[in-house]
Formats: sequence, C-alpha cells, structure tokens
Amino acid sequence: MQKNPLSEGLTAHNTPEPFVIVIFGASGDLSAKKLIPALFSLFTHNHIIDFTIVGFARSRWSSSDFKEKTAALIHNRFGTQTTEQETAEFLKRIHYISAPYDTDEGYTLLKKKFAAQKHLIYYLATPPHMYEPIISQLGKNRLTQSADSTFKIVVEKPFGHDVTSAKLLNSKLLSIFKETQVYRIDHYLGKETVQNIIVFRFGNGIYEPIWNNRYIDHVQITVAEKAGIEMRGSYYENAGAIRDMVQNHLLQLLCMVAMEAPNDLEPDSIRNEKVKVLKALRPITVDSPQPAVIRAQYRAGIIDGEKVKAYRKEDKVDPHSIIETYVCMRLFIDTWRWSGVPFFLRTGKRLSRRLTEISIQFKTPPHLLFGQADSTPISPNTLTLTIQPDEGITFRFNSKLPGFTTKMRAVNMNFTYGSSFAEKSPDAYERLLLDMMLNDATLFTRNDEIEQAWKFVSQLISCFKNDADKNLFFYNAGSAGPEEAHLIMTPYNSTWRKL
Repeated sequence: MQKNPLSEGLTAHNTPEPFVIVIFGASGDLSAKKLIPALFSLFTHNHIIDFTIVGFARSRWSSSDFKEKTAALIHNRFGTQTTEQETAEFLKRIHYISAPYDTDEGYTLLKKKFAAQKHLIYYLATPPHMYEPIISQLGKNRLTQSADSTFKIVVEKPFGHDVTSAKLLNSKLLSIFKETQVYRIDHYLGKETVQNIIVFRFGNGIYEPIWNNRYIDHVQITVAEKAGIEMRGSYYENAGAIRDMVQNHLLQLLCMVAMEAPNDLEPDSIRNEKVKVLKALRPITVDSPQPAVIRAQYRAGIIDGEKVKAYRKEDKVDPHSIIETYVCMRLFIDTWRWSGVPFFLRTGKRLSRRLTEISIQFKTPPHLLFGQADSTPISPNTLTLTIQPDEGITFRFNSKLPGFTTKMRAVNMNFTYGSSFAEKSPDAYERLLLDMMLNDATLFTRNDEIEQAWKFVSQLISCFKNDADKNLFFYNAGSAGPEEAHLIMTPYNSTWRKL
C-alpha cells in the first residue's frame, strides 16, 4: 500500500494502522454520497495515511471505471478545495471487484489479492437483504480468520425489520465475528451536537443538577425533512417512518438526553447507560382516551414553490398505501430522574423545513411576580440543541424591557459551531469512520441496544396492526404535519415547537 507523500513529516499519532476497507455496494448512492467523500476528506486532512479501498459490487465496472467515477465525484464534491495531486494519490489506492454477493467468485479474488493484509474492514453498504449472504460468504471463504490479521465489519441501518429479524442478524454476525469487531452505524451519532450532549451535560456543573423532573417540564425531539422518499418506494413501503427513523435516530437522541452519567468514557460504560434508558421506556398503548401516537401520510403540496406529489403517487408505492410518512408520540421513561416528564417525539417527510433538534422546556417559576398587572405572558425557559442544518445550542430566557416598565420579553443566548470555532464540523461519516478505524465503538450501537430498541418499536407497531387504516391521518406536503399531532400535547398544555 502506498504512503501519502503529502503527509511527510506528520507523526502517526491518532492515525489508524494500515488497512484495507472493502465497500460492499460500492456502486450505490451511499458509497458515492457519503463513504468515498468521507474517506477522501480524511485522507486530505492526513487522518488516514496508509490504506487501500476495494469497491465490491454487482455493477460491471473495472477498477479503471471505478477510479474515473471516483475522480468525477471528487471534482463535483470538492472542486477547488482539493488539488490534482491529492486526487491522483487517492485514486492510486482504489480497486474494484465486480461479482455477485452470494457466490464465491468475488470473495476468492478478494482473498487472493488482499487477505494477507493486517487490518481488513468490511463495510456493508448494500440493501439490507444482502447482509446475511455477504456475512455468510465472508465466513465460508475464511476472510475473517487469521492469527496475523484483525477484522472489522460495519453494518448500516436498517439493522433488521423487527426484533426477531434483528436477533437473527445479530446471531449471524456473532457466529463469525466477535461483538468487539462489529460496528452498527447510525450516522446521527456522528453529528457534532449529538456528541456534545455528553460534554454539555456532564462537563458543566450548572446543568446536571437541574436535568430532572423537578425542573424540566417536557422534552421535544424533532427530525423533520423536506425531502420525500427519494426513489425508495419499495423500501419505504416495508418500513414507514416508525421503522425508518424512530427505531434508530429518534431513540438514539432520546438515549443521549436521558441517560445517567457513565462511570467513565469507555464505550461500554456509555452504551450500558443507553440500554438502561431503552429498558425503562414505558410501553405505549393506543386504546386510551388521549392518543399517545399519531401516524400520518403526506398528500400533494408545495415545497419551495414547487408542486410535489402525494406519497401514494410516488414510484413503487401502493396507491392505497397505509404506511406512515409522519409519526409523533408521547413517551415516558420510568426512572427516578424522569418520572412524570413527557418526551414528545416527531419525524416526517415532506414537511415545511429540514430540522433536527432537541428542545428541553423547563418549568415556570412557582410564583409569578411579573406579568400579572400588565398581562404580559411569561415564556418558559428552553434549551435547544440544533443538530441540523446549523449545529448549535440556544438558551431562551426572560429579560426586562428597557425603560420605566417591568414588562419582559423572551431573548436568546446562542452558540453556533461555525462562529465560535471558526471551522466547519467534520461530516458525521468522517468522525464515525475514523473512530471505527481507531477501535473506538462509543458512537456505535451494541447488539443488546439494537434488540432493546426493536423490542419497544415492535410493540408499538403491533398496536396498529389490526386497524392501521383507521389510525392514519393526512397532511399536505410543505406543512408542519397533521393537525391531529396536537392531540398528544393537549393533556399537558403544551404545543409543538414551530417548524
């Protein structure tokens, strides 16, 4: 493998050992949009030095074809931010194998050319139904066994379709790999603000004492998207918003907010605390007078001035589909810290804007000294962690208006990564790939965590199994979601934050 001449004089501190990364599904969108750009960025910033990339896919490309497509991708993505020399050096490290995933052909070639390397990483960027055939072939062809080499496997979401399939996939993985070799990836955990939650909570003495049911009224977690299903009709028809977003992204954010302080920053210490949160989630029922879950689907509408079609008109979607593209819910965590505090979660496609945030609303003062005589309402204090599009933290509090008055107005104290540190946060995949290469599993999901999340979600889905069509509402594309979403807030005199 080639050394990076651009890194001459750089110490090897915090850089991974030489490795080969095999990307299964290298001709797909995930590889082109996320993995190759992330690896190239890590290379140009000297975070990885000695490496080889092997694309493995069914597309009938040669290594030259893969290099040409990668060069075009780099040019379109990075433009003047990179040089011809950097691109040329990166392309020297690229190879390609064209073969089916479920036969010996490609694996025999892979073993012949690269099995002697000391550190092999297998990245599953294929459709989920190909995970098990690939894992089986890696084991069958003895591409995971060598006393002189180390092996890792990275598995993309969705990890299973329900708790049963997740357990079967875990069983298959752990029959060939050790748990310490398996990295189940959720790119949301690589985002800067998500990582900062632990530092923010446990690195500042002012917040942890009030991070409980004595001071917090409720928590809202929002993952809103303007995009639709983007040519993934067949996948989405089998997933829906609950499987696609709640089981992973939303529950991961919930765990980061609600977890107890770990004993240390070792990966398993943090993941142990996340599992405790998932185990403490109160099961949801749908037969109560006040609904705890609202499912909805987008109709046609207007986004950014353009007409967009309804979900039922999307390609490869059943014209009578009852799959949800939006879901909101009210959850409770039955622990000492969070007893009685509602967590409101929502996610949806084709909403009015793209936004991911966690907002903690604090209780109002027990005795209102201000705002009584002049009827000025007192806004509750809120702490909002914005994850995308603009990563940062906002604290909202009340302040007196200038002049001869006691009137108040809510004002914001803002922190943004771009303005505070004068540099762009690394892409989530860059952080996660580098952590994996450096054997840091903190931001990856453990097998029991996956299964516990699916246990909760499978129970939730079963509530709608018999009457899914009766429990489905609708909203116009480009709106904030269905009007019925407010029903889960009503018992708590709360409203959703504005989208």
